[in-house]
Amino acid sequence: MPDPTVENNSNKQEEDVLTDVKSKAALVVVSLGADRASQIYKYLNEEDIEDLTYEVAKLGKTTNSQVESTLDEFYKLCLTHKMMTDGGLDYARNVLEKAFGESTARNLLEKVSKTLQSRPFNFFTKGDPQALLSILQGERPQVIALIMAYMDPQQAAQVLEQLSDEKRIAVVEGMASMDRVSPEAIAIVEEEMKRKFASIITSEDNMSLGGIDFVADMMNNIDRSTERKIFDQLGKQNPDLAQDIRDKMFVFENILDMDDRSVQRFVRDLDTKDVVYALKNAPEEMKNIFFNNMSKRMADTVRGDLEITSNVRLKDVEEAQQRIVNIIRGLEERGEVIIKKGGDDDDIIV
Repeated sequence: MPDPTVENNSNKQEEDVLTDVKSKAALVVVSLGADRASQIYKYLNEEDIEDLTYEVAKLGKTTNSQVESTLDEFYKLCLTHKMMTDGGLDYARNVLEKAFGESTARNLLEKVSKTLQSRPFNFFTKGDPQALLSILQGERPQVIALIMAYMDPQQAAQVLEQLSDEKRIAVVEGMASMDRVSPEAIAIVEEEMKRKFASIITSEDNMSLGGIDFVADMMNNIDRSTERKIFDQLGKQNPDLAQDIRDKMFVFENILDMDDRSVQRFVRDLDTKDVVYALKNAPEEMKNIFFNNMSKRMADTVRGDLEITSNVRLKDVEEAQQRIVNIIRGLEERGEVIIKKGGDDDDIIV
């Protein structure tokens, strides 16, 4: 005879697992917290925002089992998505089967495949970067801006770096001013791309694309030299837009706005050579920020190396500054430093 206690526990576990997709999405949003959730909302269309907000409002009490189960599924889907876009279907299937078993892997791949197939211009994320660039270079800036708005910031940055100076500025302006794009406009561009790519993706709803936040995120991933050229040109053609983008970014110059405790934290993770190169010909105010927040031994080493280091290429200075900025951004994401984005100084440190 079945044990009623075991049966009741089993039923409770089944009740604790959410089955409705919208409820799961609401639970993920709540679990992420308001700040991170707001970052997700900007990628949703109005209907999805309304539905999701309604689900969050009515969510009510949830059990630990529901939270753990939903977040576990969300994590696996994110992992699957990354493996499929970075390594391809076969790679993702192989890894997922080893990690979670054949049945779970199959379910994850089916769910993510449907998501990927519903995103316009998804085929661009799987192509060879050089082939992609050769195709986009011949397109109008408005077309390039629309397509790049669907890319992740890292891929968009790689494309932007390779465009001609004139077209690059036009593309940045196009993405920054982009808001909502109609399905008809997307379909026209996709039809134009049909002759060059086999996959055709359609859109059912208006999508929130581009904008200042997207451009700033993309610029944060671009190399320092290209960043300088873009801001030099954009500052002449559209100074207000250039400042709006800067205000959303964190660049090397923004170290001047950081508090001492945050500077002390990131300095501990720096390579001394990067500090020397990054401070070469830097203003005294920037040098003092570093010297005042590092150990005496490190400060003496950096000062000595600065005196004897000569003939440093601008490219080396910019790359060192970029590595320092990347470290700071990583620490900021983990909540270990506080950064103030934006600033009034548009000069480039060399």
